[in-house]
Amino acid sequence: MSKEPPKKPTIADVAALAGVSRAVASRALSSEPRPVAEEKRNRVIKAAQQLGFKPNLLARSLTKKSVNLVAIIVNHIHDLSDLDLFDLLLNEIQQIGKQVILLRVGSVERVEAFLRNGIAYHVDAALVFSDFADAATVRHMFDTDRVLMLNGRHDALSPAVLADEASGIREAVRDAAAKGVRSAALVTGRASSLVEAARIACYREEFERHGIALLRMAQGDYSYQSGHAAAAGLTGRDCPDAIFCTSDAMAMGILDVCRADFPAGRPTRFRLYGFDDVSLTEFDAYPISSIGFDKTRYVSEILRLLSTLEAFVPGTPPVQVPARFVPRLSA
Repeated sequence: MSKEPPKKPTIADVAALAGVSRAVASRALSSEPRPVAEEKRNRVIKAAQQLGFKPNLLARSLTKKSVNLVAIIVNHIHDLSDLDLFDLLLNEIQQIGKQVILLRVGSVERVEAFLRNGIAYHVDAALVFSDFADAATVRHMFDTDRVLMLNGRHDALSPAVLADEASGIREAVRDAAAKGVRSAALVTGRASSLVEAARIACYREEFERHGIALLRMAQGDYSYQSGHAAAAGLTGRDCPDAIFCTSDAMAMGILDVCRADFPAGRPTRFRLYGFDDVSLTEFDAYPISSIGFDKTRYVSEILRLLSTLEAFVPGTPPVQVPARFVPRLSA
């Protein structure tokens, strides 16, 4: 006769061993900050370890009508700026007791496929970085109003956080003009992005304001490889006084092609400006002047809105996080 499998310990068993009520035991083992006396919490944790008790997170989420999941919708994650931002963002979301699922929608067709095939996830909220999805589409995808827009495609019904990139662009172009720059090239990402279109328009306006002629434009995809490929067409004998890139990764690609023009990181033929202020620009290998915003503040605003989505008042304007120019040797 086969033996019955050992009975799994329950929260009631943990509470009995710790000498507390089931409610106190449940609060003590919760991943969310809930009031429990430290001495009781320690007793409960010790009892749970002794019994080998593991909370049933799915059952808990069903009783709370919450799954403790946050969807993050991206085009892709290969840019250096993505790595800096998402490492910080995922950590902060996990700190409030939630986990993340990443959905990669690298095209409008992928978004439409989600809708057409009825692919949806039960999540507590969706954070939208991909510029292929507007707010209404994402609300439809997840059948929820708990949507936070971070791509510029918000509407009156969804909260949004945006970097005020114009202030940083103004500072960077002003810096170039003060150093005698009279001609420039601009290496951009996808112009169909509303955020990128706003950047390009701002660069054009500032170049005109400071009498800087925009001689050439090259389209990349924010990656190192696209900057590397664009370098040959921009840095010939008649290269401009400065090259501005809308990502640091593209600027790094140009810098590596033109290392001879930057002895000890300093420019001899043209100045080089990046965008995003990624962590690698703080090292000697890539001393690229850049435009960036405080990512800690940006993530803090996201978490603040995420925790108060029910209180959002339709029509409230986006939260703006200011950008700034960070000068380094390349300019």
